[in-house]
Amino acid sequence: MAIGTGGNPNRQRMINLMYIVFIAMMALNISPEVLEGFSLVERELRETTKSLEEQNRLRTDLLASAYRSNPTKVALWIERAEKLRTKTQALDSLLQHLKGEIAAAADRSSSIASHPEALERKDDLSASSEVLLDPFHQRGRHLREEITAYRKYVSELLGLGEDQLPQLKRLSTTSPTSGKSWEEAYFEGQPAIAAITLLTQLQNSLRYIEGEMLTELLRRIDEHDYRSNRLTAQVIPESRVVLQGEPFRAEVVLSSVDTTRHPRVFLGTSSTPLSSSLVTLSSTRTGTHPISGHIETELPDGTALRLPFSSEYTVVAPTASISPTLLNVLYAGIDNPLRIAVPGISPEALRVSASAGTLTQKEGLWILRTAKAGGEITISVSAHRSDGTSRSIAQQTFRVRSLPDPLPYLSLAGHGGAQRFKGGKISRSALLSAGEVKAALDDAFLDIHYTVLRFQLLAFDALGNALPENSNGRLFSERQLRLIRTTPLGRRLFITEIYAQGPDGIERRLPSLELLLY
Repeated sequence: MAIGTGGNPNRQRMINLMYIVFIAMMALNISPEVLEGFSLVERELRETTKSLEEQNRLRTDLLASAYRSNPTKVALWIERAEKLRTKTQALDSLLQHLKGEIAAAADRSSSIASHPEALERKDDLSASSEVLLDPFHQRGRHLREEITAYRKYVSELLGLGEDQLPQLKRLSTTSPTSGKSWEEAYFEGQPAIAAITLLTQLQNSLRYIEGEMLTELLRRIDEHDYRSNRLTAQVIPESRVVLQGEPFRAEVVLSSVDTTRHPRVFLGTSSTPLSSSLVTLSSTRTGTHPISGHIETELPDGTALRLPFSSEYTVVAPTASISPTLLNVLYAGIDNPLRIAVPGISPEALRVSASAGTLTQKEGLWILRTAKAGGEITISVSAHRSDGTSRSIAQQTFRVRSLPDPLPYLSLAGHGGAQRFKGGKISRSALLSAGEVKAALDDAFLDIHYTVLRFQLLAFDALGNALPENSNGRLFSERQLRLIRTTPLGRRLFITEIYAQGPDGIERRLPSLELLLY
């Protein structure tokens, strides 16, 4: 019987069941460290959002103060600011409500809805879909439409197109996945804490954009002859991401801002100034990247002033885990790819070691290879500091297994491509066309190549005498092909003594194949 997926609903059901079980295994394998990482990020986002809200209140107070000084000039701008604040608060409340709904669905308790940050079942994979993708309520679609309407309102508020306001990209509702809506791409099957973190990030972006728009409204008052010079205190941190136990270092400075002048900003060695002070740089490569340039402006007496600036930014992968890409298992005798990343630390600063085997780097991955099965290997990760010292970050222990034995098969041409034939009725022409014996793991998640070294083709004549013929490799020998051609239809052939070798170099004896010619 030829084995294939076409026309075999029972096999398709089995594949679907295996997929469900695999997803369940992935859910079980979500480490507490990753879930706690989401909680830490969500907490930091909430704190940052509170700071943004306070800054926005100060901007609103400035508008109110300007209105009291000159109602005629400022009336239009304060009216727009108040409407902006109302719409922002409405969308923020919707996001907060959805966070509470997800927390309540995950913990099966309505009491937690008012404080979703106390979520207990962080790894629940159904709550976000239940709340946002329910086809009856369609809350996810409603959220997407509300965000889209907010972006449209903000662009109309300033009389600009969305493409002229790069800040609005932080509230993009474009799906990154073809064939899926925005809400499906970001909330389907996500852990509850991940979905809540994303909604908190949207709240953060919402308050950031509100602040940018309030600043723009203040600036436009200046354009209409309203002047205001400000002194502000600024905190310039060495890094916005700090590991637990590490000190936070920042420089607190007094900054003087002349809101009536707009200096020209030049990035790098370019002779063309930027269109605004907002600098957007790519983050396609991880690591630490420099940024430099200069600002040109005029002093009140007309003297030209040129001030250079330089800084750097670090791009890290959005993960915090040590995970092998092959089923969360290390196998002896082959390359085991490992993806290792720590938030806030560039890959160049990581030091990775293994208690056994060898570790090498290749194309952003760590490759571990060990020859011994049956034991355990501990992967250790540390961070190299700029002062030359290092700090241990994490350790994780994996069990090492031998590669499983493959199963032999014949590759037969069929509808939809080649099919794996593992025994049963077969025509003489199909057997001759196969031409060789192959071996592979009966596993959809391990793609390991095995080479058949030799095998025996066995037939019996009318008197019951055995007629064995041996091959010198994976291909049928001429004597074996002759035996296939001369064996009467209805007789059985046996492919026995099959030996194969995998990338670990171990020679394995495989089970036999029984064929019935027709």
